[in-house]
Amino acid sequence: MNPTTTKTHAHADMPNVKITINKVGMDRPRAWLAAGVEDFRRATAISLAYGMFWVGLSIAITMGAFTLGYWYWLLPMIAGFMFIGPLVAVGSYGISRALERGRVPNLGDAFGSWKPHAGQLAMMGVMMMIFFLAWIRLATLLFALFFGFEVPSPATLYTALVTTPEGLGMLAVGTVAGGILAFGAFAISVVAIPTLMDQDLTFMEGIEASVRCVARNFRPMLLWAAILTGCVLVGVMTFYIGLALILPVLGHASWHAYEELVRFEPVEQLKT
Repeated sequence: MNPTTTKTHAHADMPNVKITINKVGMDRPRAWLAAGVEDFRRATAISLAYGMFWVGLSIAITMGAFTLGYWYWLLPMIAGFMFIGPLVAVGSYGISRALERGRVPNLGDAFGSWKPHAGQLAMMGVMMMIFFLAWIRLATLLFALFFGFEVPSPATLYTALVTTPEGLGMLAVGTVAGGILAFGAFAISVVAIPTLMDQDLTFMEGIEASVRCVARNFRPMLLWAAILTGCVLVGVMTFYIGLALILPVLGHASWHAYEELVRFEPVEQLKT
C-alpha cells in the first residue's frame, strides 16, 4: 500500500493533521470482509445483539406498514436502506474499536459510540436522509409514471412487477436511477462516518476524505460497494433474519476498510 493523497487539516484548538489516503488493491475488500467475520467471532454476543436490534426494528416497521395500509412503501424503503446503512453500522465500529484496544466490548460500545461526536454524525445523518428522501420521491414518480396513481393490491402489484412490461420497465429504470443515487451516498459516507466517530473533524471533511478514497481506489471501492449491496440483499431476502449476522459483520469490515484507507498524523509529529 502506498500513501497517495494528503491534506492538512487544522482547528484552532488542536494541532494540524495530515490526512493520507492509501491506495489499495482489488484483494482488499475480501480481506476486510474476512476481518469483519473475525471481529464477529471475537465479540459474537454483543455483535449479534446489535444486529438483532435492527432486525427487530425492521420487522416492526414492516408490520406497522401493513397494519396502517402503507405496504406499498416497503419496496422503496427496503431499497433505500442502502442510504442509511452506514449510519446503522456505527455500533459495529464501536465494537471493533474496543477489540483493537484490548477491551471486551459492551452495550455502551455498541449503542453509545456515537456520543462523543454526536453533532457531526447528526449532520452526516442529515446528508444521508437527503439521499433517502430523494430516492423515495424518485420511486413515487416512477410508480406514477408506470402504474398511475391508483394503488393495486399487494398480490397484483408484486405480480405485475415481474410479469408486465410496465413492471419490468419500472424495475429497470428504478434499478439504474437508484444505483446512481446509492453509489453517490456510498461515495460520501464509506469512510466518512467511521472517520467522524474516530476523529475530531467536521462532517464536510469526512465527506471529502470519503470521496477522495473512492476516487483514488475506484475499482476496489466499486467491488466493496457490490459486496455490501449483495450481502444486504441476501439478508433482506431471509425476511431480515440474516441481517442479524450480516449487518454487524459488514460494520466490522467497514471499520477495517476505514483504518486501511485513511491515516491521520499530527503535522507537529511529522516535523520531528
